[in-house]
Amino acid sequence: MASLKKVLRKKKYVRIKLKKMKTNHLELKAEINGVKGVFILDTGASNSCVGLNLVDQFKLVSEVSEVKAAGAGATDMETYKSVENRLRIGDWKLKNCDLVLFDLKHVNAALTMHNAKEVHGIIGADVLEKGKALIDYDKKVLYLRKIKKKKQRNLSLPF
Repeated sequence: MASLKKVLRKKKYVRIKLKKMKTNHLELKAEINGVKGVFILDTGASNSCVGLNLVDQFKLVSEVSEVKAAGAGATDMETYKSVENRLRIGDWKLKNCDLVLFDLKHVNAALTMHNAKEVHGIIGADVLEKGKALIDYDKKVLYLRKIKKKKQRNLSLPF
């Protein structure tokens, strides 16, 4: 029987190592607009997020969002959005990644209270869905399927 790793490789999945944090969250490394960062993998977060204080660091262009954020003990938080960013997780790439920006102080305060390192943001269900994600909790690995490049259609003229 073929291993999961081999089967997924044939299906064009990329293997990404995860690290278990002291808080039992899964952590991964990613790049946004060519800038490296550390992120929590959160299947319960509807959108991927970056800390509002990191807009310049990750070369984000932001605009105010009407949506209020809630989670991890905080509610009604002001948010901003940033569209068309480049996201890279291992060898997996997403060229048009939209991100929610909000103050992650409460998230990082909770992490440091448990002697865990602060994070730059959260990789949420939006990215996981686009990558048709599979998580191997036992081996601490995330699999994301490479996104097919859209073929340009050539017009064929009748003459």
